[in-house]
Amino acid sequence: MDLYKQGLRPLLFSGLRADPEWLHRRLIDTLSGLAEADATRNPPLASWVRQQGRRAFCSAHPALSQTLWGLSFQNPVGLAAGFDKDGRVAHLWQDFGFGFAELGTVTLHAQPGNPRPRLFRLPQDLAALNRMGFNNEGAAAMAARLSVSAMPLQDADPSALRFPLGINLGKSKVTPLESAAEDYLGSFRLLQNCGNYFVVNVSSPNTPGLRSLQDADQLDRILGLLQQENAGQKPLLVKIAPDLDEGEIADILALCQTHHLAGIIATNTTVQRDRLHTQRLPTTGKLLTEEAGGISGAPLRQRSTEIIRLIYQKTSGTLPIIGVGGIFTAEDAWEKITAGASLVQVYTGWFYEGPWMVRRILDGLAQKLEAHGLSHIARAIGCKA
Repeated sequence: MDLYKQGLRPLLFSGLRADPEWLHRRLIDTLSGLAEADATRNPPLASWVRQQGRRAFCSAHPALSQTLWGLSFQNPVGLAAGFDKDGRVAHLWQDFGFGFAELGTVTLHAQPGNPRPRLFRLPQDLAALNRMGFNNEGAAAMAARLSVSAMPLQDADPSALRFPLGINLGKSKVTPLESAAEDYLGSFRLLQNCGNYFVVNVSSPNTPGLRSLQDADQLDRILGLLQQENAGQKPLLVKIAPDLDEGEIADILALCQTHHLAGIIATNTTVQRDRLHTQRLPTTGKLLTEEAGGISGAPLRQRSTEIIRLIYQKTSGTLPIIGVGGIFTAEDAWEKITAGASLVQVYTGWFYEGPWMVRRILDGLAQKLEAHGLSHIARAIGCKA
């Protein structure tokens, strides 16, 4: 399991000196080819590869399963939005041990995103800096892909039916802020039959003005339109920034109650640069304080957990929380769950720790339950809040 960190990671990070986004794209292309081969029932080879992946990366613990929003989660560890932006390999993520996956961020209009380079590793900080800018093929393209791919995969593998897929919705860059609500609504209408739950992303720092949509008046209109269309059919969540103050979070929680949201995701990337070891980006030669984008990974761990605990306390545990930010180990996941998160998500930690990471976290969580005398993960949620 340490072969990745001792051998492959140094080669990918330092030896090849490849652009992180290029490597990410190659991984998605490879997995997409495997998914297409399996969907056509072409060869036993594709099925064999998937089976070997499950044996290596998956770990089943009944005590970690739970039902939330009427959905069955085999375990609480999911893949965060941003990794599979266009849903190209949606149902393959379960082969890496994940209990669910969140696709996107997807926008109503296809868009190329921000100029490259736009994704940077910060190894000294176990972090990443990204300013991708919601690059994606658009909501219609995702809807077409998921509609075509869902049935063959589910016929071939019934477990796909028990693998919840979330869809993270963002605002198109070309859409004015005053028309943001209609933009989100357009995406939701195209995709509402393709996802098990939906997330309103108003917290990315990489689309101009997007974070202003966290303002109560702006967010109120977006959530109102979406819930009117949704009519309670699909769980709707909102994803917030770690840079909000307590009053701003309280305003959002009030809107969650008003619009009967199913939950909240805490948190997105941070624009803070304090306490980082990395001072200058080797790729550009500029000081990190001069570089646009959001920081993810280990520097976000403490702040995201603080916000999870705050939300849990303010809602008395009645609003389910998906915790994300700086999860690398079972201890990190346990910290967020005991602070109040029902589910957790990973992204940056996964490319630092490698494909065995989820299995290590799941085995570690099972051990934590046993060590604390708890029979089920539900009993751990918020127990230290």
